[in-house]
Amino acid sequence: MPEVFDEVFWEERYRSTTAVWSGNPNAQLVAEASDLPAGAALDVGCGEGADTLWLASRGWQVTAVDFSTVALQRAAAKAEELGIGERVDWVHTDVVDWTPAVGCFDLVSAQFMHLPAQQRDVLYARLAASVAPGGSLVIVGHHPSHMHSAMDRPEMRGMFFTGEDLAAALDPAEWDVVAVDARSRPAIDPDGREITLQDAVLHARKLR
Repeated sequence: MPEVFDEVFWEERYRSTTAVWSGNPNAQLVAEASDLPAGAALDVGCGEGADTLWLASRGWQVTAVDFSTVALQRAAAKAEELGIGERVDWVHTDVVDWTPAVGCFDLVSAQFMHLPAQQRDVLYARLAASVAPGGSLVIVGHHPSHMHSAMDRPEMRGMFFTGEDLAAALDPAEWDVVAVDARSRPAIDPDGREITLQDAVLHARKLR
């Protein structure tokens, strides 16, 4: 696995600064989950916990998973500060080697969880299996169009995907695809210029 996805790398990255991410929930998760009734949620690769905190503040009971202890401690402290710590179960593990409980989450969210294709397929199959009947699977990541932008990362090109790629792996007899899209998102490139990127989005609801 490339170093960028190594636990040691991420521990050091989080440790080197007071905040790696903006603290705002991911826009596509907000768009897809705002109208869902609160229940049990799984936030995979939760990092500093912005998505987890947003869900918990809206009444969700969240299992938040990451392999960085620094990020989890930071997120847990923020949850306590907001008075929602009891709504979150923080789990320290590498999701590549972890299998969530089957059929028990009303929402499973994986935001920008980029892995080599074979590992990604195995992980996403496990995540799909963990969704309860009637529940939602929301996966968002970098669209392959990033390869043609100033934000291109050659070492990640094989890890980009489309919503259609993800939807194709779901059994249509078991899933209703609510949204499959490439959505524009403003960003700042390494030279400080405003650009537009595309996010690959899949939202599917489990039928049974």
